[in-house]
Amino acid sequence: MQPKDTAPMKTMKTLKKYVYGSLGDTLFLWTIVALSITIIACTIVMAFTLYGDGAPAFREFGFLGFLKSNIWDPGSRIQFGAAPFIVGTLVTSIVSLLISFIPALSIAIFTTEYAPRWLQSLIDNFVNLIAAIPSVIIGLWGIFVFVPWMRENVYMPVYMWSVESAPQLLAILGNPIGYGMTTATIILALMILPYTTVLAAHAMMKVPKEQREAAYALGATKWEVIRMAVIPYARAGILAGSMLSFGRAIGETMAVAMLIGNKNTLPFTIFGAGSTMPSVIVNEFREAVENMHLSSLMAVGFQLFIISLAVNLLAAYIQNKFSVTGGQSA
Repeated sequence: MQPKDTAPMKTMKTLKKYVYGSLGDTLFLWTIVALSITIIACTIVMAFTLYGDGAPAFREFGFLGFLKSNIWDPGSRIQFGAAPFIVGTLVTSIVSLLISFIPALSIAIFTTEYAPRWLQSLIDNFVNLIAAIPSVIIGLWGIFVFVPWMRENVYMPVYMWSVESAPQLLAILGNPIGYGMTTATIILALMILPYTTVLAAHAMMKVPKEQREAAYALGATKWEVIRMAVIPYARAGILAGSMLSFGRAIGETMAVAMLIGNKNTLPFTIFGAGSTMPSVIVNEFREAVENMHLSSLMAVGFQLFIISLAVNLLAAYIQNKFSVTGGQSA
């Protein structure tokens, strides 16, 4: 015979039922709504702040004029244009994505489809370790190890061959000092490779077991299963992951600023120095004493914000467009 509940025990049970019942649902709903609104509000405030501080530059040079001009002269002419940085950002980001995509996809396929569990865990840990290295550390490694190696083993041999055999290429190759567009692009590819790998591997792991078994039942080989059953099913996650890595490359700052050479005018050369939108901001923001110089840097930041937002929206669109259900509920 169980003892009867006392009045305090009944009150406690009623309170628990109320807290974990309708009141708990209401609190959880309003908490996540408040957090979601906070994120949206922070994004809007950030955009208005960047645009407001960059407005004097847009009024002085015009929005399109600031976008297209390749003159960035804070010293004598006090004239600014963002074209060199937009070109540098897009070139380094697109090429780094092209360089890293196939290796990242190959690693993801190997770890999810071929590697034994212990090797898969080991590779995953190393990939996560590379992703966790701060960009300033990668930049220092680039300065003391990668730049000298590239200069002595790649840039100088190609440059000397061009001097003797194809002097018309010298204007395209540029000065082989080691710091430049090619060096920064390769380092960017190394930095975004772990992100593309992890996101592609996670997308492949979500492919249902029945999907593979059905392909094997039809007599498909291992490679045919991967090509016809795994990759098509995971394509949305793979493409969306690559777009997010592209966004990561666009916003990378310290490593690029340390290795790209920081040339603020067009045209850029293959081996020569260049510049990106984040690199010019981090290099010149503390030294900007003229109001127009500071406003121009904020205007570059606003354009970088718009590009990053567009890339994220494109990633979301791709994920819905190329998913198995085509963005529709299963």
